[in-house]
Amino acid sequence: MERSEVESRVNKVVAKVLKIEESDVSKDANFIFDLGADSMQSMELVAGFEEEFNIEMDEDKALNVQTVSDAVDFIVGSFK
Repeated sequence: MERSEVESRVNKVVAKVLKIEESDVSKDANFIFDLGADSMQSMELVAGFEEEFNIEMDEDKALNVQTVSDAVDFIVGSFK
């Protein structure tokens, strides 16, 4: 899967879960500090990524996914 496709799909999940415009999602945005995600929404993001990409995110590793770019890197890495 191309990185650009992963980025696009991650942006869609983030916008949907956080109820923000997709144009407000940048690759360097921190889910909590920049996009305002709370702990419940952080869990919803993980679930959204798992569903969108049909992957399983290890809980400990998911804690290290704090930005949009981190999520893209994690997801791209899970397909290798």
